[in-house]
Amino acid sequence: MSSTSTQAASPRLLVAASGTGGHLFPAIATAEALSQEGYTIEWLGVPDRLETTLVPKNFPLHTVRMAGFQGRPGLGTVKTLGRFGQATVQVRRLLKQGKFDGVFTTGGYIAAPAIIAARSLGLPAVLHESNALPGKVTRWLSPWCTTVALGFEAARTYLPKAKTVVVGTPVRDEFLTSEPPVLTDPTIPDGVPLIVVVGGSQGAVAVNKLVRAAAPAWIEAGAWIVHQTGSSDPEADSYSHPHYIHRPFFSAMAALMHRATLAIGRSGAGTLTELAISRTPSILIPYPFAAEDHQTVNAKAFVDAHAALMLNQRQVVASEFQTLVLDLLAEPQRLETMAAAAGNLATADSATKLADLIQKVVLNR
Repeated sequence: MSSTSTQAASPRLLVAASGTGGHLFPAIATAEALSQEGYTIEWLGVPDRLETTLVPKNFPLHTVRMAGFQGRPGLGTVKTLGRFGQATVQVRRLLKQGKFDGVFTTGGYIAAPAIIAARSLGLPAVLHESNALPGKVTRWLSPWCTTVALGFEAARTYLPKAKTVVVGTPVRDEFLTSEPPVLTDPTIPDGVPLIVVVGGSQGAVAVNKLVRAAAPAWIEAGAWIVHQTGSSDPEADSYSHPHYIHRPFFSAMAALMHRATLAIGRSGAGTLTELAISRTPSILIPYPFAAEDHQTVNAKAFVDAHAALMLNQRQVVASEFQTLVLDLLAEPQRLETMAAAAGNLATADSATKLADLIQKVVLNR
């Protein structure tokens, strides 16, 4: 069967996305949009990562063993390079045998073998970069890509040799309902201020400690707190109150964000996109050990737009943090202004825009 007839019947796309929700959720949203357009989607991931749980129920999953470069060059670097070479050969074979028409990736180290294998076969490769400061893999390989789709306009500056298009960052379908989802679990009384704390898929122990220290004062002021602690906080159960609800993970995140008076959390691109779509004012505490401090660059985009406030984890004082939240809760007009500014940063149809872009690239190969 020729490539042209394959495309006419059912274009085949290999999606390479691995590791965290920040890489996987946008890729899944885009893949679902392409599936509705008749594309056959298969997935490329890494064993024992989050994709092995999220992907197989929707798409066939292929895995290759890969790891990122850590620390200074040494024996570990040699081993990583060996795995990278082997993975590239495996992906190249998969693309040929599967008669794929192109590759789509959301970055991270899984993107490298996918992009290089695709381009070596003359296949188009579309990369989506959700952060305002593109990751190293994106900066290194963007000139190889057919097109690089961006979540932030600010990212263009770092990719001068790439063909770039700003499309926003796709979010989970639950955030895109015509009516805001109603929060039923947990149950929060109507009319009370709700503070939602979320540290991302891995949690945020330092943020958790700050929140628990301030929680009694916030509750005394009339607020309820819903706190996603993540699964790695040994002190998660150290504070208890009927108006403080904590779990490692909440599934109804869209409903929580829409109900929230104020959100507190990290500033990964996925979290920021969800804050924008749900028009949620926020206090952002960037993860200080994120690669090249990219979460701070993300947060600055929201601060500059007056959609959020930003605190430095290394400098924040617990008492000042407590007071800052109390002051915001006492200024509903300011929170409304922040909410409107967050909404102005949203691209609600990002998955559709990205899917359309991928279709144009694949069909014009």
